[in-house]
Amino acid sequence: MGLDQLIHNCKKNDAKSQEQIYKLFAPKFFGVCLKYSSNYEEAEDNLQDGFIIIFKKIDQYNFKGSFEGWAKRIMINNALQKYRTQVRFLEVINDDVVEENIPEIENEDVSLDYLMQIIQELPDRYRMVFNLYVLDGYSHKEIAEMLDITTGTTKSNLARARIILKEKIELHTGKIILPSKNER
Repeated sequence: MGLDQLIHNCKKNDAKSQEQIYKLFAPKFFGVCLKYSSNYEEAEDNLQDGFIIIFKKIDQYNFKGSFEGWAKRIMINNALQKYRTQVRFLEVINDDVVEENIPEIENEDVSLDYLMQIIQELPDRYRMVFNLYVLDGYSHKEIAEMLDITTGTTKSNLARARIILKEKIELHTGKIILPSKNER
């Protein structure tokens, strides 16, 4: 049975089709939830809650664009909404940080596992902005709207996240990471 048929069946509250969609997308969406959660258990909760929302709103999916993209956005928004209700972002005093002054983090000596580990260790507000901007490609304006903060705060949080990651990578590898071309 194809994905479109599974979706049609889910719109009729077919439990078997819901289970198949869950099995199909849960591994990928768990990775998404982990990026926006403080720990593994919270990511599991966000995954379950996200699928509940997907199945409640599946009638709104109109087969325009990919189902995966539509559902992924629900997962991200669910995790962000939970975060917003738990902790409000602190407005950062310095809203003048600009992207061009952010050091680029590129190092062949750093494994993906280590990089994901240190990203997960970032303070929540930095991790959220870093993931949304760097890993998921949202603009500062979109992030500001999603998190109910200013674009200056998103830029500042991204800069601070990158500085923390840069310092951890330098400690881990023993190599200095050069500033981006715009800083030289």
